[in-house]
Amino acid sequence: MTPSAAPGALNQDFNRFDQVRKAHTYRLAEHDDDVFDDDYQIATLDIAPFLHGDARDRARFAADFAGALEEIGFAVLVGHGVDPALYDAVEESVLDLFTSTPLEDKMRFRAARHGSVAQGYFPIEETSEIHPDLVEGWVWCRRAFDIPQQRNGPFRAEDYWPRAEYEPQFRRLAVAHEPLFKPIAQAMFQGLGCDPHIYDGKLTGTNFGLRANYYPRMSAEQDRSGAGRLLGHEDVDLFTILPATRAEGLQVWNHRSRAWVRLNAPYGSIIINTGDYMQRISNDRFPSTTHRVGKPRDASHRAAPRVSFPVAVYVWENEMLEVLPGLGEPKYPPIKAIAFHTRSTSKFYGEDYAVDTA
Repeated sequence: MTPSAAPGALNQDFNRFDQVRKAHTYRLAEHDDDVFDDDYQIATLDIAPFLHGDARDRARFAADFAGALEEIGFAVLVGHGVDPALYDAVEESVLDLFTSTPLEDKMRFRAARHGSVAQGYFPIEETSEIHPDLVEGWVWCRRAFDIPQQRNGPFRAEDYWPRAEYEPQFRRLAVAHEPLFKPIAQAMFQGLGCDPHIYDGKLTGTNFGLRANYYPRMSAEQDRSGAGRLLGHEDVDLFTILPATRAEGLQVWNHRSRAWVRLNAPYGSIIINTGDYMQRISNDRFPSTTHRVGKPRDASHRAAPRVSFPVAVYVWENEMLEVLPGLGEPKYPPIKAIAFHTRSTSKFYGEDYAVDTA
């Protein structure tokens, strides 16, 4: 098992699990000595010209998008076509799921590995084995939804959901975001100077992880405990689609200034960040950027629950991850996705989580 860490623990205490280069050092939880860059603005870009425009429009967006990602690994997208009313409905579903489901029912779905994804329920302070954080989580991969995919036997909502009616509620979000998987990846690859369609096959009916996060009201004791709302980490995926929330808290590490940036994106926008898969295949061009959810500066936000529902975009377990052509001498050898993913996430779930495909 992975040893747990004290509140002042550093990411480099666990760097043996990393499958891409992460040279910077930071505390897993926020600290009074943390430095913030309040002048830095993460780019907000309109993706509509890439989705609906001509070749010149697509090239312009791809260059701007890649520039933002190379700079900090994050960008905010508007013009994506998803109705913000859907985000309002999903927020209500997340609140209902966590507040109306008894703990014993939640624990029937305690998170376990499904392929490469740790799917299921994570109790508060148990999102990771290496540090406590003040969030309950629930993760579903593609297998948990009644959508087109390869599966053995008929779909059974009761295998994944405490009440069957939750599945179509959350499926709406998955179905709304899936058409964005390929265009977002195409824009990234085009901005790198690669064939924009090189991952089209891998991203057709691919796997993903939809995670619902519920941050309950913070007590005074929790506020003093040294635990953050969600510890500093990097995502293990190609990229993550995060609908912007109304409550503040998301903080991003700027590896150039070595300071934290508070990201407050307009409601209805989506936040994109690149993960470990993308850093690997981009030969370190797109960093897997550290981020966390900190305590809101506005005390009234600490007294209210916060929810988020990011979608992590993966490839299926048997796909190979290798540096894209045209990006120079590869810094990393090819590796099967399941080995890469589970070796990385064994940092959070215990060393026995890793799958050895050698």
